[in-house]
This record gives sequence, structure tokens and C-alpha cells, in this order.
Amino acid sequence: MTGASVEATLELWASSLREVKARMRPLFTQERVAVSAGHFLDGLLGEERRKTGWMRAEAAGDLGPWRQQAILGRGCWDADSLRDIMRDYALETLADPDAVLVLDETGFLKQGKASCGVGRQYTGSAGKITNCQIGVFASYVSRHGHAFIDRALYLPKGWADDRDRLAAAHVPDSIRFATKPALACTMIERAIASNVPFSWVAADSVYGVGDMEMALKRAAKGYVLGVNANHSFRSWGKPLAVNGTAKDIAEALPEDAWHRLSAGQGTKGARLHDWAYLDLADLDADDFSADFTGVWTRGLLIRRNIADGDLAFFSTWCPVGTPVEKLVTVEGHRWAIEESFETAKNEFGLDHNETRSWHGWHRHVSLVMLAFAMMAVIRNRANTRPLDPQKKKMRSVWRKTAN
Repeated sequence: MTGASVEATLELWASSLREVKARMRPLFTQERVAVSAGHFLDGLLGEERRKTGWMRAEAAGDLGPWRQQAILGRGCWDADSLRDIMRDYALETLADPDAVLVLDETGFLKQGKASCGVGRQYTGSAGKITNCQIGVFASYVSRHGHAFIDRALYLPKGWADDRDRLAAAHVPDSIRFATKPALACTMIERAIASNVPFSWVAADSVYGVGDMEMALKRAAKGYVLGVNANHSFRSWGKPLAVNGTAKDIAEALPEDAWHRLSAGQGTKGARLHDWAYLDLADLDADDFSADFTGVWTRGLLIRRNIADGDLAFFSTWCPVGTPVEKLVTVEGHRWAIEESFETAKNEFGLDHNETRSWHGWHRHVSLVMLAFAMMAVIRNRANTRPLDPQKKKMRSVWRKTAN
């Protein structure tokens, strides 16, 4: 692997910024609005620690934040169209058929009751129940890098049932209550419909049961989905009979069932844990009305912390014969979205949104996702050799299918 020179990297930065602004341009009917949107993106990429309207306005040379605020509020443009532009832009560089789609959520701490979707709810960002918004995100993780490709604002039941409150926050009439797993399922379906190349889905225990599993089985997508300790598992057609909760199964395993494996490289080297895997059942695709052929395996993957013995459990689905090392690697890809949340908040102002409306949240978040994707593309292009012919062909195919 080779790194680009400082001069080449600066030129890559400038050319990439010109490129993403050009891709955004068709979203805006007026040139002055497009220019303001470009300045908004400049502000997100700037060195200011707080990406507030006033800070972005100062960086853009405006006398006040009104133009910046208009991009998120009264301006007329479609955030979902920007999401699609951003996704296609990122995948032109990051696309890989063996990629993992990672689903997770993050919290946006708020005061008051007016911000769309705000309420007292648990967020891992604070580690407690607090007043916040919750956003569900999909991150595309491949050997070429990672970037967000989708997002949705979660509306608690109290919001979804209050039409006056929804109207005040300019929530579209078509929006109804949806659980976080349902939002994640919609993102997966949207990725599949858009021909996004991926083979795996990884998520924590919030998303590890229900409709998502069946949707992924029918789409021939493998998964490693977190489940709770009391989740029940049962085997059939296997020499080793398994029947019980994940916790009870783990505690009954002999010591030779555990293997020390790395889930990937972390900041301090290999992220080692002890792992155990049990095949539970082999199923032919015809058994669940799938539109592909082959035998796939349902399993239970268990992770044990080396230091304190803490256990984590994952329901898995994969082609028969998939090695446990592959499942462990897929689960390890979840770190990428956690790192992405941290970077997007600290560097690009993901949680600095000052608007209260539905459209304002989705516009702000989509612009931040575009800034993040641009950096992922720059990082890949600056640190890799010229594409070999096979990789060029694969990415050319992606561009054609995406269009």
C-alpha cells in the first residue's frame, strides 16, 4: 500500500469537494441556494469544533446564520434524493460484493419538547434514559473503507399518535409509527432494491429478532445479529442436541468448545475474544420460499470476554460450510459504525443540528453523511495503488446498476 504526497492529497481534497458539490447541484432550483448548500458543506468540513449556524455562517463569510438555516428549514429540496446521491457516490469507491451492512442507532441529546422525535428514552450515547432524539443508521463496511448510506429518525409512540405535534414538526402525513427494527428492515430493503452489493448484515440485540431475519434469509444475505441471553435456541438434524436459552447453552459448553479468535484490528492491536459456535439446522432455500438455491445454516455464535468472562450472543445465518472465523470477522465489522458515529459527531457536527423539524433533521444528517463519505473516498484514493483492471470492471458494473 502506498500513500499519496501532501500535494496530491490536497488536490484530491479540492477535486473531491468540487465533485460532491456538482453532484448536489441538481437538487436546488436556484443557484444561490446551491451556493449556500456548498458553503454548508464547507462548514461541516471546516476546523470549527461547533458546527452551529453562526459558526458555519462566519466560515462562509455571511453576516448571519439565515442562509445556513434556510438550507435546513424553508429551502425546497429533497433530503432523500441527497441520501441516494451520497450512497451512489460512496459505493463507486467502496463497493465490494462481500461487504457488510451494519445497522445501529445513536442518540442526539436535546432540551425541551419541540424537536421532532425528542423524548425521554434510552440512548447508548449517554448510557442512560435522557431527553434525546434517536436516529437509526446503516453503514456500508468493506475492505475499501466504510461510510453511512442510510438513516431514519425514530418517532416514539407518543409522537406518532399525536397528529398536532407531528404537524408542528412538519412530519409528512405518510409517516406512521415504526419500531427501530422496522426502520432497519426498510433500509435493508432499500439497499437491495438499489442493487447495493453486500453479502452480510450485522447488528446488535435491538435488531436481532423478528422480521429482519426472514427478510435476509429470503434475500440470500448472511447475518450475525445480536440477541439477548434469554433468547431460545433449538437444533434439529444435528449430532449435538441443543435446546435452551443462549445463556444456559453457553454455560454448558466444555472448555474445548471455545477458540480464541480476533474480530479485527483495534487501536491496540487484534481484538481477541474466546468464541464458540454451534450449528443448529441446515435449511434448503426452498424451505422458506427463497428465490435462490442452496443449503444454508442457522447457528448460535457466542463471544466470551477474556478478562471478565462476560458473554454476548449472536444468531447467525450463512451458507453451509462457512467457517466460524468468517462469522467472527463479520461481527467485528460492527466497530466501524461506532467509530463512524464518534467521528461524525466530533469532526462533522452530526449532533449539532439546531432545527426542530422532520425535514431539518434529515437534511442536516444527510449533509453530514455526505461529508463523511467524501472523507472515506479521499482516504481510499490517497492510500491505495491505481485500481487493477478487475476492480475497475467491478466498480464500472456498480455504476451501471446504480443508474
